[in-house]
Amino acid sequence: MKPRNLIIALVAGVALAAGAWLALTTIARDQQLQFATALPVAAELPEFALLDHDGNAIDASVFEGQWDLVFFGFTHCPDICPITLQVLADARRQLAANGQATLPRIVLVSVDPERDTPEILGNYIAAFGDGNLGITGDLQELRKLTGALGIFFQKAASDNDYYSVDHASVVIAIDPQGRYRAVFSSPHKASNFVHDFPLLTRL
Repeated sequence: MKPRNLIIALVAGVALAAGAWLALTTIARDQQLQFATALPVAAELPEFALLDHDGNAIDASVFEGQWDLVFFGFTHCPDICPITLQVLADARRQLAANGQATLPRIVLVSVDPERDTPEILGNYIAAFGDGNLGITGDLQELRKLTGALGIFFQKAASDNDYYSVDHASVVIAIDPQGRYRAVFSSPHKASNFVHDFPLLTRL
């Protein structure tokens, strides 16, 4: 082979190899979690006794049978809570449009059970789509769940009857066996869940 042709062949070979490497790297990146942090070992949830948004008594088994994306917030929250729930609702719609067979249930656990009765909670979560679940109940029972998941919340001091609640902004992924599998940290975007949720279901 002439030197000039040899150089052309070498250049072409390098370019082909580089292209293949880039393609494999892109595929590998697309098949890995980018926004969620998965637990090395799935964690069992503690026993608790709370209420769903219909006023029914529930325990840890309420998280069995489906994937859940769980957010801890409250209905009087002015911004973070409604924005996050809307993001989750948008993500669920996009997953459905993409043909994702397994869709997550959106769960709001109230960190303000003093004001969030089942009826108030039910009306609130209904605004973000069908099939959502609201959880409220006794504060001590609530702390059993939040403590096990590392969720911080605290009633903020106030000089009047209105008060706020400081709380973590993460979203917890719970698998169909009712185990804590992964956490999504804020800021939340629908695309983050659209990318990572299908991967979580295959772990």
